[in-house]
Amino acid sequence: MPGLLRGVARTAVVAGTATAVSNRVSRRQAGRWAEQDVQQAAPEPPVQAAPAPAAPTADMSSKIDQLKDLGALKEQGILTEAEFEAQKAKILGS
Repeated sequence: MPGLLRGVARTAVVAGTATAVSNRVSRRQAGRWAEQDVQQAAPEPPVQAAPAPAAPTADMSSKIDQLKDLGALKEQGILTEAEFEAQKAKILGS
């Protein structure tokens, strides 16, 4: 009987060890496959942020400076009234 019990115990230990090793190998392989799936997945295109609008104060001060220059040119007689109005409309329209 001791020989039979020893044989059964040995078989149980071997089977338990084999199961533990098999489970560990399966988990490791599943992890590798998951990593491959992630690497093979198409990367999403990066989201591009909309360009920030120009600061309104800088834009407005630029327009004011241009209008002052136009006014000075008109006062000096370099620009006619019609030319002045056309240029002013361009500046204010842009």
